[in-house]
Amino acid sequence: MSRELLHDPSALEAYARDVSGLRAVPEAVARPESGDEVVELMREAAAEGCCVTAAGAQTSTTGASVAERGWLLSTRAMARVLDIDPARRIARVEPGVLIGDLQRACAPLGLFFAPDPTSEEECTVGGAIACNASGPRTLRYGATRSHVRALTAVLADGSRFDARRTTVEKNTVGYQIAHDPVDWFVGSEGTLGVVIEAELALLPVPPRVLGLGVPFPDEASALAFIVAARETPAVAPRCLEYFDGESFAIARTAMDDPQWAPRAGAMVYTEDAGDGEPPLDDWLALAERFGATAGDVRAFDGEQALREARRLRHALPTAMHERTAPYLAHGGRRMSTDWAVPYRLTAAALAKARLVNDAHELAPVTYGHVGNGHPHQNFIARDSADVQRIEAAIAETLREVIRMGGTVAAEHGIGKIKSKWLSLQVGPQQLALMRALKREFDPEHRLAPGNIL
Repeated sequence: MSRELLHDPSALEAYARDVSGLRAVPEAVARPESGDEVVELMREAAAEGCCVTAAGAQTSTTGASVAERGWLLSTRAMARVLDIDPARRIARVEPGVLIGDLQRACAPLGLFFAPDPTSEEECTVGGAIACNASGPRTLRYGATRSHVRALTAVLADGSRFDARRTTVEKNTVGYQIAHDPVDWFVGSEGTLGVVIEAELALLPVPPRVLGLGVPFPDEASALAFIVAARETPAVAPRCLEYFDGESFAIARTAMDDPQWAPRAGAMVYTEDAGDGEPPLDDWLALAERFGATAGDVRAFDGEQALREARRLRHALPTAMHERTAPYLAHGGRRMSTDWAVPYRLTAAALAKARLVNDAHELAPVTYGHVGNGHPHQNFIARDSADVQRIEAAIAETLREVIRMGGTVAAEHGIGKIKSKWLSLQVGPQQLALMRALKREFDPEHRLAPGNIL
Protein backbone atom coordinates (compact mmCIF):
# COMPACT_ATOMS: atom_id res chain seq x y z
CA MET A 1 0.00 0.00 0.00
CA SER A 2 1.38 3.42 -0.93
CA ARG A 3 1.83 6.32 1.43
CA GLU A 4 -1.54 7.65 2.56
CA LEU A 5 -3.35 10.19 0.40
CA LEU A 6 -4.15 13.49 2.10
CA HIS A 7 -7.77 14.65 2.10
CA ASP A 8 -7.72 17.22 4.90
CA PRO A 9 -9.06 20.55 3.55
CA SER A 10 -6.14 22.55 4.96
CA ALA A 11 -3.65 20.20 3.33
CA LEU A 12 -5.47 20.40 -0.01
CA GLU A 13 -5.56 24.19 0.17
CA ALA A 14 -1.79 24.26 0.66
CA TYR A 15 -1.39 22.76 -2.83
CA ALA A 16 -4.22 24.67 -4.54
CA ARG A 17 -2.15 27.50 -6.08
CA ASP A 18 1.02 27.94 -8.02
CA VAL A 19 2.88 31.12 -8.94
CA SER A 20 0.49 31.78 -11.83
CA GLY A 21 -2.25 32.73 -9.37
CA LEU A 22 -4.60 30.04 -10.64
CA ARG A 23 -6.42 28.19 -7.88
CA ALA A 24 -7.70 24.63 -8.11
CA VAL A 25 -8.23 22.45 -5.05
CA PRO A 26 -7.14 18.85 -5.74
CA GLU A 27 -9.30 15.91 -4.67
CA ALA A 28 -6.33 14.47 -2.77
CA VAL A 29 -2.60 15.05 -2.37
CA ALA A 30 0.05 12.34 -2.57
CA ARG A 31 3.55 12.96 -1.19
CA PRO A 32 5.70 9.97 -2.20
CA GLU A 33 9.25 9.67 -0.90
CA SER A 34 10.58 7.21 -3.49
CA GLY A 35 10.17 6.08 -7.06
CA ASP A 36 8.61 2.83 -5.86
CA GLU A 37 5.90 4.80 -4.08
CA VAL A 38 5.21 6.75 -7.26
CA VAL A 39 4.78 3.46 -9.13
CA GLU A 40 2.29 2.24 -6.55
CA LEU A 41 0.39 5.53 -6.52
CA MET A 42 0.11 5.56 -10.30
CA ARG A 43 -1.17 1.98 -10.28
CA GLU A 44 -3.80 2.93 -7.71
CA ALA A 45 -4.82 5.94 -9.78
CA ALA A 46 -5.09 3.76 -12.89
CA ALA A 47 -7.27 1.24 -11.08
CA GLU A 48 -9.58 4.04 -9.91
CA GLY A 49 -9.52 5.92 -13.22
CA CYS A 50 -8.21 8.97 -11.36
CA CYS A 51 -6.32 11.89 -12.91
CA VAL A 52 -2.86 12.76 -11.56
CA THR A 53 -1.00 16.06 -11.86
CA ALA A 54 2.65 16.03 -10.79
CA ALA A 55 4.05 19.12 -9.09
CA GLY A 56 7.35 20.17 -7.57
CA ALA A 57 7.65 23.47 -5.74
CA GLN A 58 4.69 24.89 -7.70
CA THR A 59 6.62 27.79 -9.22
CA SER A 60 4.84 27.41 -12.56
CA THR A 61 3.69 30.70 -14.07
CA THR A 62 1.26 28.93 -16.41
CA GLY A 63 -0.90 26.96 -13.97
CA ALA A 64 0.79 23.69 -14.94
CA SER A 65 1.30 22.59 -11.32
CA VAL A 66 -2.27 22.91 -10.04
CA ALA A 67 -4.69 19.98 -10.32
CA GLU A 68 -8.04 20.88 -11.84
CA ARG A 69 -9.17 17.26 -11.49
CA GLY A 70 -8.02 14.28 -9.45
CA TRP A 71 -4.89 13.96 -7.33
CA LEU A 72 -1.90 16.24 -7.04
CA LEU A 73 1.32 14.22 -6.75
CA SER A 74 3.95 16.32 -4.99
CA THR A 75 7.58 15.33 -5.57
CA ARG A 76 8.91 17.68 -2.88
CA ALA A 77 9.91 14.79 -0.58
CA MET A 78 11.97 13.14 -3.36
CA ALA A 79 14.84 15.57 -2.97
CA ARG A 80 18.04 13.55 -2.93
CA VAL A 81 21.17 14.16 -4.97
CA LEU A 82 21.85 10.47 -5.54
CA ASP A 83 25.31 10.71 -7.05
CA ILE A 84 27.76 13.14 -8.63
CA ASP A 85 30.41 11.69 -10.91
CA PRO A 86 33.09 14.39 -11.35
CA ALA A 87 34.99 12.37 -13.96
CA ARG A 88 31.96 12.02 -16.24
CA ARG A 89 30.51 15.36 -15.08
CA ILE A 90 27.13 13.79 -14.38
CA ALA A 91 24.72 14.30 -11.49
CA ARG A 92 22.00 11.74 -10.75
CA VAL A 93 19.11 13.32 -8.90
CA GLU A 94 15.51 12.90 -7.79
CA PRO A 95 12.91 15.32 -9.15
CA GLY A 96 12.33 17.27 -5.93
CA VAL A 97 15.93 18.54 -5.68
CA LEU A 98 16.04 22.33 -5.78
CA ILE A 99 18.32 23.75 -8.46
CA GLY A 100 20.07 25.83 -5.78
CA ASP A 101 20.77 22.72 -3.69
CA LEU A 102 22.15 20.93 -6.73
CA GLN A 103 24.49 23.86 -7.40
CA ARG A 104 25.74 23.79 -3.81
CA ALA A 105 26.36 20.05 -4.03
CA CYS A 106 28.36 20.48 -7.25
CA ALA A 107 30.39 23.54 -6.24
CA PRO A 108 33.01 21.76 -4.07
CA LEU A 109 33.81 19.58 -7.09
CA GLY A 110 34.34 22.61 -9.32
CA LEU A 111 31.19 21.85 -11.34
CA PHE A 112 27.83 23.48 -11.94
CA PHE A 113 24.49 22.84 -13.64
CA ALA A 114 24.25 25.37 -16.46
CA PRO A 115 20.49 26.09 -16.59
CA ASP A 116 19.85 28.77 -13.98
CA PRO A 117 16.18 29.66 -13.49
CA THR A 118 15.88 32.90 -11.55
CA SER A 119 13.83 30.99 -8.98
CA GLU A 120 16.61 28.43 -8.39
CA GLU A 121 15.98 28.42 -4.62
CA GLU A 122 12.34 27.42 -5.25
CA CYS A 123 12.54 25.61 -8.61
CA THR A 124 12.96 21.81 -8.60
CA VAL A 125 14.84 19.72 -11.13
CA GLY A 126 11.58 17.95 -12.02
CA GLY A 127 9.89 21.27 -12.69
CA ALA A 128 12.81 22.46 -14.80
CA ILE A 129 12.61 19.29 -16.90
CA ALA A 130 8.83 19.53 -17.15
CA CYS A 131 8.89 22.98 -18.76
CA ASN A 132 12.40 22.94 -20.26
CA ALA A 133 13.37 25.82 -17.98
CA SER A 134 16.19 28.15 -18.81
CA GLY A 135 17.39 31.39 -17.22
CA PRO A 136 19.90 34.18 -17.80
CA ARG A 137 22.80 31.91 -18.79
CA THR A 138 20.75 30.29 -21.56
CA LEU A 139 22.44 32.74 -23.91
CA ARG A 140 25.62 30.67 -23.74
CA TYR A 141 24.61 27.28 -22.37
CA GLY A 142 21.11 26.63 -23.70
CA ALA A 143 17.98 25.50 -21.84
CA THR A 144 17.46 22.42 -19.68
CA ARG A 145 16.81 20.02 -22.57
CA SER A 146 20.40 19.81 -23.78
CA HIS A 147 21.65 19.08 -20.25
CA VAL A 148 19.41 16.06 -19.55
CA ARG A 149 21.33 12.89 -20.39
CA ALA A 150 18.85 10.28 -19.13
CA LEU A 151 15.65 10.01 -17.14
CA THR A 152 13.23 7.53 -15.63
CA ALA A 153 9.52 8.28 -15.69
CA VAL A 154 6.50 6.46 -14.31
CA LEU A 155 3.72 6.23 -16.89
CA ALA A 156 -0.02 6.49 -16.40
CA ASP A 157 -0.39 2.72 -15.88
CA GLY A 158 2.36 2.60 -13.25
CA SER A 159 5.04 1.15 -15.52
CA ARG A 160 8.55 2.58 -15.63
CA PHE A 161 10.02 4.11 -18.76
CA ASP A 162 13.78 4.60 -19.06
CA ALA A 163 15.23 6.94 -21.68
CA ARG A 164 18.90 7.66 -22.36
CA ARG A 165 20.50 9.81 -25.02
CA THR A 166 22.60 8.00 -27.56
CA THR A 167 26.29 8.84 -27.76
CA VAL A 168 26.67 8.11 -31.47
CA GLU A 169 27.45 11.09 -33.69
CA LYS A 170 25.29 9.94 -36.58
CA ASN A 171 21.84 8.35 -36.72
CA THR A 172 19.60 7.84 -39.76
CA VAL A 173 17.15 5.32 -38.30
CA GLY A 174 13.64 6.45 -39.18
CA TYR A 175 11.91 9.70 -38.34
CA GLN A 176 13.98 12.16 -36.30
CA ILE A 177 11.20 12.53 -33.72
CA ALA A 178 11.76 8.90 -32.68
CA HIS A 179 15.52 9.17 -32.24
CA ASP A 180 15.68 10.48 -28.69
CA PRO A 181 12.89 9.62 -26.21
CA VAL A 182 14.47 11.90 -23.58
CA ASP A 183 13.16 14.80 -25.64
CA TRP A 184 9.60 13.49 -25.42
CA PHE A 185 9.56 14.16 -21.69
CA VAL A 186 11.56 17.39 -21.46
CA GLY A 187 8.97 20.12 -21.83
CA SER A 188 6.00 17.73 -21.63
CA GLU A 189 4.71 19.34 -18.40
CA GLY A 190 3.76 16.05 -16.76
CA THR A 191 1.41 15.01 -19.56
CA LEU A 192 3.33 11.86 -20.55
CA GLY A 193 4.68 10.58 -17.23
CA VAL A 194 6.10 11.50 -13.84
CA VAL A 195 9.89 11.87 -13.87
CA ILE A 196 11.35 10.14 -10.79
CA GLU A 197 15.06 10.31 -11.60
CA ALA A 198 17.32 12.17 -14.01
CA GLU A 199 20.95 12.24 -15.06
CA LEU A 200 22.14 15.78 -15.71
CA ALA A 201 25.26 16.98 -17.49
CA LEU A 202 27.49 19.34 -15.52
CA LEU A 203 30.10 21.87 -16.62
CA PRO A 204 33.35 23.07 -15.03
CA VAL A 205 33.00 26.30 -13.05
CA PRO A 206 34.66 29.10 -15.07
CA PRO A 207 37.94 30.33 -13.56
CA ARG A 208 36.53 33.83 -13.35
CA VAL A 209 33.20 35.58 -13.90
CA LEU A 210 32.62 39.32 -13.98
CA GLY A 211 29.12 40.74 -13.75
CA LEU A 212 28.29 44.23 -15.04
CA GLY A 213 25.17 46.33 -14.52
CA VAL A 214 25.05 48.90 -17.33
CA PRO A 215 22.40 51.67 -17.18
CA PHE A 216 21.31 53.38 -20.40
CA PRO A 217 19.38 56.57 -21.11
CA ASP A 218 16.54 54.74 -22.86
CA GLU A 219 15.21 51.42 -24.13
CA ALA A 220 16.47 51.86 -27.69
CA SER A 221 20.06 52.34 -26.55
CA ALA A 222 19.92 49.30 -24.25
CA LEU A 223 18.44 47.03 -26.91
CA ALA A 224 20.98 48.15 -29.52
CA PHE A 225 23.78 47.46 -27.02
CA ILE A 226 22.47 43.92 -26.50
CA VAL A 227 22.56 43.17 -30.23
CA ALA A 228 26.08 44.58 -30.50
CA ALA A 229 27.28 42.60 -27.47
CA ARG A 230 26.08 39.39 -29.10
CA GLU A 231 27.80 40.14 -32.39
CA THR A 232 31.13 41.76 -31.54
CA PRO A 233 34.14 39.43 -31.07
CA ALA A 234 35.57 41.76 -28.42
CA VAL A 235 33.31 40.44 -25.63
CA ALA A 236 31.75 37.04 -24.84
CA PRO A 237 28.62 37.44 -22.67
CA ARG A 238 27.03 34.41 -21.06
CA CYS A 239 23.89 36.42 -20.26
CA LEU A 240 22.31 39.68 -21.40
CA GLU A 241 19.40 40.59 -19.13
CA TYR A 242 17.21 43.62 -19.85
CA PHE A 243 15.49 45.87 -17.28
CA ASP A 244 13.11 48.63 -18.38
CA GLY A 245 12.87 51.84 -16.33
CA GLU A 246 10.37 50.47 -13.80
CA SER A 247 12.12 47.13 -13.36
CA PHE A 248 15.45 48.92 -12.89
CA ALA A 249 13.80 51.02 -10.15
CA ILE A 250 12.67 47.78 -8.47
CA ALA A 251 16.21 46.40 -8.74
CA ARG A 252 17.71 49.57 -7.23
CA THR A 253 15.36 49.24 -4.28
CA ALA A 254 16.32 45.58 -3.81
CA MET A 255 20.00 46.55 -3.82
CA ASP A 256 19.31 49.47 -1.44
CA ASP A 257 21.09 51.71 -3.94
CA PRO A 258 18.64 54.51 -4.84
CA GLN A 259 21.39 56.74 -6.26
CA TRP A 260 22.47 54.24 -8.91
CA ALA A 261 21.73 56.05 -12.19
CA PRO A 262 18.30 57.31 -11.03
CA ARG A 263 17.56 58.97 -14.40
CA ALA A 264 18.33 55.87 -16.50
CA GLY A 265 15.55 54.63 -18.73
CA ALA A 266 16.85 51.04 -18.90
CA MET A 267 19.61 48.77 -17.65
CA VAL A 268 21.38 45.67 -18.96
CA TYR A 269 23.02 43.07 -16.72
CA THR A 270 25.68 40.90 -18.32
CA GLU A 271 28.32 38.39 -17.25
CA ASP A 272 31.63 37.70 -18.94
CA ALA A 273 33.10 34.30 -18.09
CA GLY A 274 36.34 32.84 -19.34
CA ASP A 275 39.91 31.84 -18.57
CA GLY A 276 41.77 35.15 -18.65
CA GLU A 277 41.14 38.64 -17.36
CA PRO A 278 37.70 39.97 -18.31
CA PRO A 279 37.84 42.53 -21.14
CA LEU A 280 36.48 45.33 -18.95
CA ASP A 281 37.78 48.10 -21.19
CA ASP A 282 36.07 46.55 -24.20
CA TRP A 283 32.79 46.30 -22.29
CA LEU A 284 32.99 49.92 -21.19
CA ALA A 285 33.86 51.11 -24.68
CA LEU A 286 30.89 49.22 -26.11
CA ALA A 287 28.54 50.57 -23.44
CA GLU A 288 29.69 54.16 -24.01
CA ARG A 289 29.11 53.74 -27.73
CA PHE A 290 25.41 53.33 -26.94
CA GLY A 291 25.11 56.19 -24.50
CA ALA A 292 26.07 54.60 -21.18
CA THR A 293 28.25 56.51 -18.72
CA ALA A 294 31.24 54.59 -17.37
CA GLY A 295 30.70 56.03 -13.90
CA ASP A 296 27.22 54.48 -13.76
CA VAL A 297 28.41 50.94 -14.54
CA ARG A 298 28.41 48.59 -11.53
CA ALA A 299 30.89 45.69 -11.47
CA PHE A 300 30.14 42.47 -9.59
CA ASP A 301 33.38 40.56 -9.12
CA GLY A 302 33.67 37.44 -6.97
CA GLU A 303 31.17 34.85 -5.78
CA GLN A 304 29.55 37.00 -3.10
CA ALA A 305 29.14 39.95 -5.45
CA LEU A 306 27.63 37.72 -8.14
CA ARG A 307 25.12 36.39 -5.60
CA GLU A 308 24.19 40.00 -4.86
CA ALA A 309 23.74 40.60 -8.58
CA ARG A 310 21.26 37.74 -8.78
CA ARG A 311 19.11 39.71 -6.36
CA LEU A 312 18.68 42.29 -9.12
CA ARG A 313 16.84 39.80 -11.29
CA HIS A 314 15.09 37.87 -8.54
CA ALA A 315 13.65 41.10 -7.12
CA LEU A 316 11.45 41.58 -10.18
CA PRO A 317 9.07 38.59 -9.94
CA THR A 318 9.10 38.95 -6.16
CA ALA A 319 7.96 42.57 -6.40
CA MET A 320 5.26 41.70 -8.93
CA HIS A 321 3.91 38.96 -6.66
CA GLU A 322 3.77 41.41 -3.77
CA ARG A 323 1.93 43.97 -5.87
CA THR A 324 -0.57 41.35 -7.02
CA ALA A 325 -1.31 39.80 -3.60
CA PRO A 326 -4.11 42.26 -2.62
CA TYR A 327 -6.07 41.38 -5.76
CA LEU A 328 -6.06 37.57 -5.57
CA ALA A 329 -9.25 37.50 -3.51
CA HIS A 330 -11.02 39.55 -6.20
CA GLY A 331 -10.13 37.29 -9.13
CA GLY A 332 -6.97 39.16 -10.03
CA ARG A 333 -3.51 37.74 -10.50
CA ARG A 334 -0.07 38.42 -11.89
CA MET A 335 0.00 37.81 -15.63
CA SER A 336 3.16 37.53 -17.69
CA THR A 337 4.14 36.92 -21.28
CA ASP A 338 6.82 34.47 -22.29
CA TRP A 339 7.14 35.17 -26.00
CA ALA A 340 10.39 35.38 -27.92
CA VAL A 341 11.49 36.55 -31.36
CA PRO A 342 14.81 36.37 -33.23
CA TYR A 343 17.00 38.58 -31.06
CA ARG A 344 17.58 41.24 -33.74
CA LEU A 345 13.81 41.82 -33.86
CA THR A 346 13.30 42.38 -30.14
CA ALA A 347 13.11 46.18 -30.41
CA ALA A 348 10.51 45.97 -33.17
CA ALA A 349 8.49 43.37 -31.25
CA LEU A 350 8.48 45.47 -28.08
CA ALA A 351 7.39 48.50 -30.11
CA LYS A 352 4.43 46.55 -31.51
CA ALA A 353 3.59 45.23 -28.04
CA ARG A 354 3.63 48.78 -26.70
CA LEU A 355 1.14 49.93 -29.33
CA VAL A 356 -1.16 47.04 -28.38
CA ASN A 357 -0.84 47.70 -24.67
CA ASP A 358 -1.39 51.44 -25.09
CA ALA A 359 -4.60 50.71 -26.97
CA HIS A 360 -5.78 48.61 -24.01
CA GLU A 361 -4.52 51.21 -21.50
CA LEU A 362 -1.95 48.81 -20.06
CA ALA A 363 1.58 49.54 -18.87
CA PRO A 364 3.43 46.26 -18.16
CA VAL A 365 6.79 46.00 -16.46
CA THR A 366 9.25 44.57 -18.99
CA TYR A 367 12.44 42.65 -18.26
CA GLY A 368 14.12 39.38 -19.08
CA HIS A 369 16.39 37.41 -21.36
CA VAL A 370 16.54 39.89 -24.24
CA GLY A 371 19.92 38.51 -25.29
CA ASN A 372 17.83 35.58 -26.57
CA GLY A 373 15.08 37.87 -27.93
CA HIS A 374 12.99 36.84 -24.93
CA PRO A 375 11.50 39.58 -22.76
CA HIS A 376 8.90 39.09 -20.03
CA GLN A 377 6.04 41.57 -19.82
CA ASN A 378 4.35 41.50 -16.42
CA PHE A 379 0.83 42.79 -15.82
CA ILE A 380 -1.21 43.12 -12.62
CA ALA A 381 -4.85 42.12 -13.03
CA ARG A 382 -6.96 43.57 -10.22
CA ASP A 383 -10.05 41.50 -10.98
CA SER A 384 -11.52 39.09 -13.55
CA ALA A 385 -12.39 41.95 -15.92
CA ASP A 386 -8.72 43.00 -15.93
CA VAL A 387 -7.74 39.40 -16.65
CA GLN A 388 -9.89 39.40 -19.80
CA ARG A 389 -8.56 42.79 -20.93
CA ILE A 390 -4.94 41.73 -20.45
CA GLU A 391 -5.51 38.38 -22.18
CA ALA A 392 -6.93 40.21 -25.19
CA ALA A 393 -3.84 42.42 -25.37
CA ILE A 394 -1.51 39.42 -24.99
CA ALA A 395 -3.31 37.57 -27.79
CA GLU A 396 -2.86 40.55 -30.13
CA THR A 397 0.81 40.79 -29.22
CA LEU A 398 1.35 37.07 -29.80
CA ARG A 399 -0.09 37.31 -33.30
CA GLU A 400 2.50 39.98 -34.07
CA VAL A 401 5.22 37.82 -32.49
CA ILE A 402 4.27 34.82 -34.64
CA ARG A 403 4.36 36.97 -37.77
CA MET A 404 7.96 37.83 -36.84
CA GLY A 405 8.91 34.15 -36.62
CA GLY A 406 8.67 34.03 -32.83
CA THR A 407 7.16 31.73 -30.22
CA VAL A 408 4.28 32.11 -27.77
CA ALA A 409 6.26 30.41 -24.97
CA ALA A 410 10.04 30.45 -24.68
CA GLU A 411 10.78 28.92 -21.27
CA HIS A 412 7.75 28.62 -18.98
CA GLY A 413 5.81 26.13 -21.05
CA ILE A 414 2.15 26.20 -22.05
CA GLY A 415 0.42 24.85 -18.95
CA LYS A 416 -3.26 25.69 -18.63
CA ILE A 417 -3.07 29.43 -19.16
CA LYS A 418 -1.39 29.43 -22.56
CA SER A 419 -3.03 26.38 -24.14
CA LYS A 420 -5.53 28.68 -25.85
CA TRP A 421 -2.65 30.22 -27.82
CA LEU A 422 -0.88 27.03 -28.85
CA SER A 423 -2.65 26.89 -32.23
CA LEU A 424 -1.29 30.34 -33.13
CA GLN A 425 2.08 28.69 -33.58
CA VAL A 426 1.54 24.95 -34.00
CA GLY A 427 -0.11 23.66 -37.17
CA PRO A 428 -2.68 20.84 -37.40
CA GLN A 429 -0.13 18.17 -38.32
CA GLN A 430 2.06 19.14 -35.37
CA LEU A 431 -0.93 19.08 -33.03
CA ALA A 432 -1.95 15.67 -34.39
CA LEU A 433 1.57 14.34 -33.74
CA MET A 434 1.51 15.66 -30.17
CA ARG A 435 -1.89 14.09 -29.57
CA ALA A 436 -0.65 10.77 -30.96
CA LEU A 437 2.26 10.76 -28.50
CA LYS A 438 -0.13 11.63 -25.69
CA ARG A 439 -2.42 8.72 -26.65
CA GLU A 440 0.52 6.32 -26.70
CA PHE A 441 1.66 7.18 -23.18
CA ASP A 442 -1.62 8.24 -21.60
CA PRO A 443 -4.53 6.81 -23.64
CA GLU A 444 -7.12 7.75 -21.01
CA HIS A 445 -5.79 11.32 -20.72
CA ARG A 446 -5.38 11.09 -16.95
CA LEU A 447 -2.00 12.84 -16.59
CA ALA A 448 -1.92 16.60 -15.96
CA PRO A 449 -5.33 17.32 -17.48
CA GLY A 450 -5.51 20.82 -18.94
CA ASN A 451 -1.79 21.14 -19.58
CA ILE A 452 -0.71 21.87 -23.17
CA LEU A 453 -3.48 20.02 -25.05
